[in-house]
Amino acid sequence: MAANNLNRKAVALAAGEAHTLLLTAGDGDVYSWGRGTFGRLGNGSEVDHHFPLKIELGKKIVGLAAGAYHSLALSDDGSLWSWGYNSYGQLGFDGGSSSVPSLVKVPVTNGSATNNETTLKMSSVKAGGMMSLAIDEHGSLWMWGNCPVPEISSEVEFTLAPIPTPTPVNFHGHTVVKVACGSEHIVALVNAGAIRENGDLVCYTWGNNDHGQLGVGDTDTRPNPEIVQKFNTGAGSPWAAYEVACGAFHTCVLAYKKTDNVVLENACWTFGRGNNGQLGQGTSKNSLYPQMVDGLPKNLNLVSVDCGLFHTSVVSSSGSVWSWGMENGLGLCPEATFTEGDGGDALSPRLINGPKFSDPVQVACGAAHTVILADNGYKLWSWGRGKSGVLGTGQEVDFFKPTPVLWPPPNEDGQETVTKSVLEKGSEESTEIEKRLAVMMEEMNLLQSKFYIMERYASILHGSIFGKPFEEDKDIPLSLRTSGTFDINKEWENMLESCDRSKLIRLQMFYRNMLAGVDDKMMNLRIKEMLKEYLESSPRNNR
Repeated sequence: MAANNLNRKAVALAAGEAHTLLLTAGDGDVYSWGRGTFGRLGNGSEVDHHFPLKIELGKKIVGLAAGAYHSLALSDDGSLWSWGYNSYGQLGFDGGSSSVPSLVKVPVTNGSATNNETTLKMSSVKAGGMMSLAIDEHGSLWMWGNCPVPEISSEVEFTLAPIPTPTPVNFHGHTVVKVACGSEHIVALVNAGAIRENGDLVCYTWGNNDHGQLGVGDTDTRPNPEIVQKFNTGAGSPWAAYEVACGAFHTCVLAYKKTDNVVLENACWTFGRGNNGQLGQGTSKNSLYPQMVDGLPKNLNLVSVDCGLFHTSVVSSSGSVWSWGMENGLGLCPEATFTEGDGGDALSPRLINGPKFSDPVQVACGAAHTVILADNGYKLWSWGRGKSGVLGTGQEVDFFKPTPVLWPPPNEDGQETVTKSVLEKGSEESTEIEKRLAVMMEEMNLLQSKFYIMERYASILHGSIFGKPFEEDKDIPLSLRTSGTFDINKEWENMLESCDRSKLIRLQMFYRNMLAGVDDKMMNLRIKEMLKEYLESSPRNNR
């Protein structure tokens, strides 16, 4: 039973442009859901999947990562596996896209004892955009895909180049602890060894810097890693970085301030492109230097951070989730239909209202969706764009507040029940239980489908009558919950009383247009009736 529970416990998440990966604790299984284009789900097809589906890897996985359209997994034996889009060699080999996991061609080294060539083992993996990164067992960083690399010439210049084979990044013998990457830049937290006696990590950045995403005070590109002085405790800065994440063109760093090895506070710092508020600094301007996100409450213990293309989310140890950036911090692109409030970009952090996320583990951001793993890894919630099943709810509906992901998957619950029955009651009885279970699953799916249709119908009616989206937790009147009756006239009056002038004007325009449409329809029907009466009474028809 303990093993089964561990197989239902997730330990890590990764989100791509429109897909999500999940890693379990027990057998190290990987699940995926969302958009299937380019084979990014790793299930052998390009079909979308609306809830978590297990990937057949045949390995115990201990780490995973997601780029825009590709995925990576790290096995407990140090081998790397990749699948999805491969136009820039981000899968670690030449060739086209792959819809099933394929082994990444990692470098080989000379063994120190036997001088035989041995395959280098990796210890962590990361991805972003069209790029892939891994840290090996010795703390060296490797990168491949569409990477920032220096040209071999008399003058070192910056360029982006497709590299299909893992290539090392030189940190002069110091070990890399954590790494993140955006569309065209990389951020690494490096243990400087003897240079840093207190063990603080040094933050390095390099790559494209058009928007100041390297945090070094200008917009010049860097072909090689350069220290971000704001987090350089060796140069007198009080702030030391401990976590990092990258959006397409912005960077977010979690850092702590301490005195005499006692942590006094931690904070979130951002820099780079800010046109959609993804920096959370109350403005849409870019920032060339790291700036603290002042809109967060003081004394938060921030445990996880991630960036979508143009939005950012952080989680505190108490389970509070804060987001900012494009479309209210949801990351929804401008062409998306926004139906919650007035929409608009969140220039400062906004608290995500929803259930209590006790024992939070991790937050992951895709291009237009966010997923949080909490309850010590046993529960997941998602919100944002639901197209292609990205949210893992079994639907393609956008959700603007956290909604439970179908975890564990319904079919696996059924399989577990049947397996238990086989062991306890014998194969004959289990067959009958399996049949009944299949019928129950069909009925449950049918009820779920009907409930979804009813939910949509109720939401459309509510929006048409009251001029605002239906929110289940606060829009169901108390009288309807307790007695089953609903006074629509009274609720309409209450709604009008709560409206300000701008909302009343929008309602007036909405119903004016609706009334005009009704009048036009009535006029058309009256004209048809008159024509019909005329034709029927015409002398020609009476002959």
